[in-house]
Amino acid sequence: MKIKPLFDKVVIEPVEAEERTKSGIILPSAAQEKQQMATVIAVGPGGIVDGKEVVMQVKVGDKVLYSKYSGSEFKFDGKDVVILRQSDILAVIEE
Repeated sequence: MKIKPLFDKVVIEPVEAEERTKSGIILPSAAQEKQQMATVIAVGPGGIVDGKEVVMQVKVGDKVLYSKYSGSEFKFDGKDVVILRQSDILAVIEE
């Protein structure tokens, strides 16, 4: 299956949270913070949203940072994904 977001929506796959600290301490799942880094897996076409022209700034494969409590979480093809508006993406990580 393939997922195609509408308008200014972006589908991202969050990066797994670290299970160990840099010093090697194993963190239980309750102590792990919700990860805010993700990989873009699908991008909507943009267009007119709420009366304003929206040009998509992200593309499939980009690594991004997004707002902590934004979007809606879903299971898709066995993966956890988040669908959110492009405006909820804070930055693109360039390597």
